[in-house]
Amino acid sequence: MLNEIFKLVKEVGSVIMQHYSKTKLINVSYKSDGSPVTTVDKIADDIIKNRLKIINPDIPLLSEESFSNWNKNRNWNKYWLIDPLDGTKEFLNKRCEFTVNIALIKKGIPVFGVIYVPFFKTLYYTNNNKSWKEEKGHTKEIHVSDNTPSRIGLSYSHTDNNIYNYLEKLESYKIIKIGSSFKFCLVAEGKIQFYPRLGRTKIWDTAAGDALVTAAGGIVNTWNRIPLNYYPKFNFFNPGFFAATNAKLYDIIFSEYKINNEL
Repeated sequence: MLNEIFKLVKEVGSVIMQHYSKTKLINVSYKSDGSPVTTVDKIADDIIKNRLKIINPDIPLLSEESFSNWNKNRNWNKYWLIDPLDGTKEFLNKRCEFTVNIALIKKGIPVFGVIYVPFFKTLYYTNNNKSWKEEKGHTKEIHVSDNTPSRIGLSYSHTDNNIYNYLEKLESYKIIKIGSSFKFCLVAEGKIQFYPRLGRTKIWDTAAGDALVTAAGGIVNTWNRIPLNYYPKFNFFNPGFFAATNAKLYDIIFSEYKINNEL
């Protein structure tokens, strides 16, 4: 099944890249939260859903771009969680960090995750409780890293200004602006050490990256040190969270601040 999923995300990535140079011709609409959605998101969504139904018709699926029947999926213990084009803003703005995300959720936990970065033709995935990176025909196991100075991954368009005040508690760090779930990939392979998120995300934004960072030896927790919960939710929101090499940076930055589940 793994090879079929890898082939699927690469195919979807190829379709996305075919539209990459034609973004001025792509129809763009906006969701109720102001985030953009394009025809490419929907094309990618259709390809993934149709193929996953062939790969394993017994596993239901939930996607960002598909209507969800809460009364039907609220009791799912196992399902595919999909973000067919994570980083639509990056895609439209000609930045390279948009991704294709698929995760398998069991009892609220992402037990498998795959993230494909079409621009770089790079595949990240979990297998046998380890994380892997495939690039230019070569595959290697990846791990989180405690490099100093710490590299902090922040979003282009979702950074809470308060985070800069918190980061001042670090003696030495470098901010790396990165779009989409690619931040999780860089935490997993040790290129950044901390990805803090104070604002809200939805479960399809984080599931595959959560699996990847965890299998690489890192942690993805809410600010109360609780793992994110991927049981289907009525509004699909995550609380604030951080992805990190370990809890050390959390302790340094936030030890003097009261963090609650609303962050």
